[in-house]
Amino acid sequence: MNVMLTILLAVQMLSAVAMVGLILVQHGKGADMGAAFGSGGSGSLFGASGSANFLSRTTAVLATIFFVTTLALAYFGTPRTAPSSGSVLESAALVAPAPVAAAPAVPVSGAAQIPSK
Repeated sequence: MNVMLTILLAVQMLSAVAMVGLILVQHGKGADMGAAFGSGGSGSLFGASGSANFLSRTTAVLATIFFVTTLALAYFGTPRTAPSSGSVLESAALVAPAPVAAAPAVPVSGAAQIPSK
């Protein structure tokens, strides 16, 4: 079980790093607006429209892998307890300590009221 958690964690970290890299490589929707007014070229490595499809689909696949590994880590990383037949409130009542009756307080007077170290 520990090996599986380690593999899931490694896959999650690799997908997160790859997703960050792909998101930084992509250009935003506002980049074409600046190119229309003559403030730079809008060319990219894969061409004007080919990069959006390839990079956005790869990012979507990596995001799906990231979310699936996150759910798997949450499921397998949570410790399991014995199944209970009652409700959550009943199980909380079983775990809560029983109230302890307090001894009646005796009034203290004089030097006994001064706290000591």
